[in-house]
Amino acid sequence: MIKNKLYIVIISLLILNSCNGKKGKSELQPIHSEKKTENPKSKTKNEENTFFSDFDNQISQVVRTIFQDSKGNFWFGTQNGAFKLNGDSLIHIDKIISESGKGVTIKDITEAKDGKIWFGHTDGVSSIDGDIVVNYYESDGLINNDVWSIASDKKGNIWIGTIDGVCVFNAKGFTEFSLPEGKVDSTSGVSSSKMVHDIFQDSKGTLWFSSNAGLFSYANNSLTHVSQKLGFETNFVNEVFEDKNGELWVSTKVGLYNLKDNSSKNITKGIIETGKGIGSIAEDKEGNLWFVSDQHFLYTYNGEKLIEYEKTENNKGPVTFEIFKDRDNRLWFVGFGGAFRLNNGKFINVTRNGPW
Repeated sequence: MIKNKLYIVIISLLILNSCNGKKGKSELQPIHSEKKTENPKSKTKNEENTFFSDFDNQISQVVRTIFQDSKGNFWFGTQNGAFKLNGDSLIHIDKIISESGKGVTIKDITEAKDGKIWFGHTDGVSSIDGDIVVNYYESDGLINNDVWSIASDKKGNIWIGTIDGVCVFNAKGFTEFSLPEGKVDSTSGVSSSKMVHDIFQDSKGTLWFSSNAGLFSYANNSLTHVSQKLGFETNFVNEVFEDKNGELWVSTKVGLYNLKDNSSKNITKGIIETGKGIGSIAEDKEGNLWFVSDQHFLYTYNGEKLIEYEKTENNKGPVTFEIFKDRDNRLWFVGFGGAFRLNNGKFINVTRNGPW
């Protein structure tokens, strides 16, 4: 039986690497409520596009993921937990905690069909509904507390990718979803033979699982080993992305694959060094793909030409974990060094003061 661990969210002034484990309720308070116009010094720093500028003022030193919900709210997953942008104020959701009451690193965020926001992190999964946080752990039926990906499907199920495989959560609780076992990636800092990096549902309703055993699709109760079927050169798959035309793109350890008409093509082969690895993928408003290689190098692809995005000493984004396009078609780049947004070809460092 799943144990409900209900907590009232306490939003407090941020103290990095600390966590208040007490239960209770308090009013939501901003981390930083200064308006940009009242802090010219901070505004100037944002406009200088500095790299790793003033860690103390960053949303976090490491921002793992960014998400915008159906109401337009921004959520940031960091090594210091989860943050929500409330107006012009950033608030810390300090009741997303480990089973021992410690803080966690948020790795992925999704929104369920019922509007709840779900977080996958280093010690389980958590949901937030209004001001109520519920934390779930292995003791509740989760197959492993080390969660790397989380996604919601159109039926309201929550799919959870862990270092030990996949499980699905719904009204019946947690149920393991079996995937074939792969190999351990010895070049990765954290890896396992069952590691699931990403879960994605496309516009047709097909679920895609990116894992150390390859790429799998799941539709009509049928599981297909896509990377094996299409002859990928690797089984280490990071992410699946669907562009505005419905085409699928797959980032892997050896390149970026385009899936089309039951075939695949590695568009980076011979251009980007094999083994560098492709990570996060996004699409800008012009339809160009953006993706990161080896976390340091950014590329754009317009359907014909692959171009490395040139950075200068005064115009660098973070060591990028994720690229994200928001509702206003703005591209965000988050990772080690904080959060950055691309504005007229320049990276703007988005700190706790904005600019939002």
